[in-house]
Amino acid sequence: MADLSDDLLTRWSEVAPGSVGCGRDLLERWGEPHRRYHTPTHLAAVLDRVALLGDHADDLAAVLLAAWFHDAVYDLDSDENEERSARLAEQLLPGLGVENERTAEVARLVRLTAGHLPAIGDRNGEVLCDADLAVLGGTPAEYEAYAASVRDEYGFLPDETFAAGRADVLRRLLGLPTLFRTPLGHDRWEEAARENLEAELARLGG
Repeated sequence: MADLSDDLLTRWSEVAPGSVGCGRDLLERWGEPHRRYHTPTHLAAVLDRVALLGDHADDLAAVLLAAWFHDAVYDLDSDENEERSARLAEQLLPGLGVENERTAEVARLVRLTAGHLPAIGDRNGEVLCDADLAVLGGTPAEYEAYAASVRDEYGFLPDETFAAGRADVLRRLLGLPTLFRTPLGHDRWEEAARENLEAELARLGG
């Protein structure tokens, strides 16, 4: 974990030079003990995927900053995590010298991850949402490990309650016309993601 933290701090410094203290504070948030999926490992994966899709973005720096903040606040009992994470970005970024326009874009992108529904032509939003959802398009074994970590994160819920809520999430995702909006993301992950989602839904009893 130390190596991962060091790598992430280096990557933070590349997008927000001279603010290593803020980077450490964000990593402390990502490392909170109640997290099982929304961890520094997830953050690193999203950053990797943003870099992979980065040619599609209009403002890659804004998307990278939004990746850092998109789950910075993660309270299992709250449905306002994205809003609170966006407000955290609005609070912290101006003090790091980030201009107002980019700060506003970062906060907008963080809020967008609540539903993963970027408008057509929202290239920054398409990159961030595709990067966040790319885990759905892994191999069956990778997807099962992801699903298990989500279940572990909500271990305080009875199986029946979790299954009902999780099934609702899966049906919503499967009901989208497309899960991935960037050309590369769609080609690479769409088919596998739908197969994985359908398989998990079947395991939950439909």
